[in-house]
Amino acid sequence: MTRRSFLLAFSALGAPIVAGSASARQRGASPKVAADGRVLVLRSIGGIPPEIVGNFRDPLAFQQAASGQFFVFDRQGHTVYGIDREMSGSWPVVRIGGEAGRILEPTAFALAPNGTFVVADRPGALERIQVFGSGGALLGGFTLPGRAVATVTLGGVVFNGIGSLQYGGRSVFLSQPESGALVAEYALNGAVQRTFGVPRATGHEADRDLHCALNTGLPLLNPRGGFYFVFQGGRPLFRKLDDAGNVVFERHIEGPEIDAVINNLPTTWPRRKVAGVDRELPMVRPVVRAAAVDRLGRLWIVFASVPYLHVYDVNGEKVRVVQLQATGVLTPTGLFFAPDGHLLVTPGCYIFDPRPA
Repeated sequence: MTRRSFLLAFSALGAPIVAGSASARQRGASPKVAADGRVLVLRSIGGIPPEIVGNFRDPLAFQQAASGQFFVFDRQGHTVYGIDREMSGSWPVVRIGGEAGRILEPTAFALAPNGTFVVADRPGALERIQVFGSGGALLGGFTLPGRAVATVTLGGVVFNGIGSLQYGGRSVFLSQPESGALVAEYALNGAVQRTFGVPRATGHEADRDLHCALNTGLPLLNPRGGFYFVFQGGRPLFRKLDDAGNVVFERHIEGPEIDAVINNLPTTWPRRKVAGVDRELPMVRPVVRAAAVDRLGRLWIVFASVPYLHVYDVNGEKVRVVQLQATGVLTPTGLFFAPDGHLLVTPGCYIFDPRPA
């Protein structure tokens, strides 16, 4: 299987991202509906204390295992941190390094409920996925076929190679449209167990790099079974898939919050030269930045350039537009639903109660 040969560029525009964190002891903040009755504002009910968050250079994932232990993936720090349930302190679980059992130039992180986790990184010319126990012990890993091109970032976010992944405890799910399918499922020994999901028509099938870029997205495990796949570039839409990877339904993502974004979608895309590739590649600026599925099977979608989230029910109907606030309005870079149902958000490592939504 060849590695991807296109670029998905993340927008650095939109509402400011707020640094720092509310106190873990902050409680009682209640959500409210905006004056127009359309947007539900959720206010942080807590989070990792500022004196701990301040030690992280670039927290891109804030997640919690069933045991109660929290994990923070600090991409620029090349480190995964553990944090106790009471949030009284943090410690490095996986440290920087190119050798097995350490991480170098990491790009993505995912946690299973049992506390094991995976990290994608790039030691040298290879893209690697490693599996760790909750204490940081190396349990296994594999490298992806092909040579990795230079890592390209914008606004601190990786936008080529493995920018996101899902981990169910037994296998890893990657967006790999260059395989001819939307999703590739890897066993923990690196064997491709299956590929699934039919790529959408783009009108650019003759340009393989651009066609693949417009079919890149976020594969998401649904706690109620099956998957969601959220396309990140081009006209925004998502699909709900069953366990076999067959389409249950497809929905376009629309709303006044993103009308201007959709109305200004490009029809041509600039190309740029990237180290390790013998041709220029298209730069596709995504509309969707992150997404997650809650315990009810509802899909939450974060946009790249506007500070709003859409919430869709199990039938694919939009049921809420949400804005997150802590010390200011947040534009999340990552979402995760904890075992107790709370929503964990980066940057800032805040906690929200999503039940009013």
